[in-house]
Amino acid sequence: MKKRPIAIELFAGAGGLSLGFEQAGFDVRAAVEIDPVHCAVHKFNFPHTTVLATSVDGLTGMQIRKEAGLGDAVIDCVSGGAPCQGFSMIGKRVLDDPRNRLAMEFLRIVRELDATSFVFENVKGLTVGKHIRFLNELVEAFREAGYECRMPWKVLNAAHFGTPQARERLILMGVKAGCSMPQYPAPLTNISGRPQAFEGLPYGPNCEDALGDLPDAESFDTLKKSDSVKTTRLGTPSSYAAELRGLANESWHFGYVREWDEASLTSSARTTHTEISRSRFAATAPGSVEPISRFFKLSHDGVANTLRAGTDGARGAFTSPRPIHYRYPRCVTVREMARLHGFPDWFRFNATKWHGARQIGNSVPPPLARAVAGEMIKALGYTPYRPEGASALGDTRLLEMDLSSASAHFKVPKMPSKRDRKSGATKRRQIDIERERLSADTDNVHG
Repeated sequence: MKKRPIAIELFAGAGGLSLGFEQAGFDVRAAVEIDPVHCAVHKFNFPHTTVLATSVDGLTGMQIRKEAGLGDAVIDCVSGGAPCQGFSMIGKRVLDDPRNRLAMEFLRIVRELDATSFVFENVKGLTVGKHIRFLNELVEAFREAGYECRMPWKVLNAAHFGTPQARERLILMGVKAGCSMPQYPAPLTNISGRPQAFEGLPYGPNCEDALGDLPDAESFDTLKKSDSVKTTRLGTPSSYAAELRGLANESWHFGYVREWDEASLTSSARTTHTEISRSRFAATAPGSVEPISRFFKLSHDGVANTLRAGTDGARGAFTSPRPIHYRYPRCVTVREMARLHGFPDWFRFNATKWHGARQIGNSVPPPLARAVAGEMIKALGYTPYRPEGASALGDTRLLEMDLSSASAHFKVPKMPSKRDRKSGATKRRQIDIERERLSADTDNVHG
């Protein structure tokens, strides 16, 4: 009898891991995320997934089962990327450091759910220097809990799995002792614009493949006040773009088909740049960094740099440093970021640029997640299949929610935010050049 394995995602964000796991053949039955704005977007894109707007700290496996209606069903895999610092005082275990408690909460929930397997993802920084101590202790803690990890752990680059972005993530996989151990997925593509690393493999998509068929957002006045407009795409899409538009036979992989408006260009709110900024952007050579803003300018035949998340509300809510478009003297839109990340066009994000860019920058590229989840399905002994029918997406009002309305919707206390204490928080926080200077790279060992 056909059966889809059950997955639970912790620290779910907008759902990059969830989408990759679904496309590989899993049913993601529950997603846990503390930020209610992210929860709203996750609920829109995965209307049949139970979204728990709460911290994992203190959440029990039994509560997850109850909320998701799972009863005593076998949980095949738990995935997630706990924010970790990896530091500790001399003489103490790194995992005993309170700043790393979320990793232990991940392990605890895996054990309480009696999950057959897990996938723990994080930044590459955890694999170098003194942070290796953290990983060694985490592997040992899983072993003490009855789980074996695939060793050695690996850092995988999304660009080797058909994504037009150089983005490296630590992937730690494990299973219950005695169960079949998954392999790490083999690279599928070489990185476009770089020397060939894997003999016999084709080059993956480049920035033009990802963005070339998207009309310029600045052609639509509507996008000054909205993130969506009715329009047509440009020319013949690349095979990569055709897949993300739902035009290819393999567009949905083993995931559920969504009903969506293919004529709408979504998540494309415009950014207002000064003419000085535009001149600087235009003068910047593709593949290099603009010296004032420190923004990377995309090259049409290369891949994007690692897309960042910016700072969250508790740390000032600075805009993520989005790269400069290779063709237009402006930063890329949220939809263009999504294309560079491997999200399909039906997948939508919060309507504000700040939230939308942060949701992408914090997520695992779905093609990378799909490759990892595909290997786990093999190890678990399932044969993936395409489900029949199509499902509607959620209520679009979920995409318009700010922190207050999202907190009210999920009936949770509003999270504190420096953004809320700023005067004029609903207006532009600064002129364009100041925002550029304040943008910061936050993809560090804090996750």
